[in-house]
Amino acid sequence: MHTPRSVRRARTGRALAGVLLVSSLALAGCGAAGDGGSSSDKAASGDQKAGPGAKEAVPGTADGAASDSAASGAGGSRSAAAPRLETSGIIRTAFLTVQVKDVPRALDEARVTVTGAGGFVGDETTTRDGGGHERTRVVLRVPTDRYDQVLADLGGAGKILERTAKAQDVTDQVVDVESRIKSQRASVARVRGLMDRAAKLSDVVALEGELSSRESDLEALLARQSSLKDRTSLATITLSLSETPVRKAAAKAGEPGFVDALAGGWDAFVTTLRWIAMVLGAVLPFAVCAAVLVVLWLRFGRSRLPRRGPSAPAASGAGSLPAAPPVRGEGGKDA
Repeated sequence: MHTPRSVRRARTGRALAGVLLVSSLALAGCGAAGDGGSSSDKAASGDQKAGPGAKEAVPGTADGAASDSAASGAGGSRSAAAPRLETSGIIRTAFLTVQVKDVPRALDEARVTVTGAGGFVGDETTTRDGGGHERTRVVLRVPTDRYDQVLADLGGAGKILERTAKAQDVTDQVVDVESRIKSQRASVARVRGLMDRAAKLSDVVALEGELSSRESDLEALLARQSSLKDRTSLATITLSLSETPVRKAAAKAGEPGFVDALAGGWDAFVTTLRWIAMVLGAVLPFAVCAAVLVVLWLRFGRSRLPRRGPSAPAASGAGSLPAAPPVRGEGGKDA
């Protein structure tokens, strides 16, 4: 059985538990309200710092994503675009040898291709070999921006036997010449200003000589600039058209036969006769002079020599010697 005292204690415990629960709930509500107020204050201050642009971007996340994707697409297009190289300071030359069936027709097509690209045809040389095959060598000048296309079109006219392409960078020369021209023009202008202010005749004469020297240097620089501009703005293509392969013809020429040997022997024989004739021609004047001298000596020189008569018998002396008497032998006969 529950006594009144125990019942009173139970009620008191329940009341204390309820008070503690209510107080804890009240404290939790106050903390949450304080946190919410501080976060709202921070958000408001962040919005004020971000400015109008940020306020416009906040309401629609789709708009922000679209703007981000557009910016990324623009950056990607800039990075994907390949930088264009400056070719104003590069001299381009090419040598192309093409075997075709009809040289005149291929030459006409090459002229049409070059003139259509804005270029022109330069030097042209046409020859025929021993077999009657025609060969043509022509120099073509085309703009550098159409150089590759024209070279490909020329190579497609037949079978390419040889192709050589070169590129020389002269950008430093172009920049140097432009800088020197600018400086030289300023120098000429200064000398002309001094001439306008010169009062003495000697000063005027000296300044005229200096001005003439600087103007000649300026003209030389301008001529060099013009040459560089011509070679860099127009590429040079040397085109050779032939009906027979050049390499096979050279190989055949390098293999001598009986006719070649006979021709070589005949050339050697003719060369020997030519040298003999040259030697005779060189000696002939001296031989003629020597023969004339010999004839003159035989005709006039010998007649002036004293002639010797027949040899006379030796004269006898003052008295003839007595003849020795014959010796007689023992038998009384002369020996």
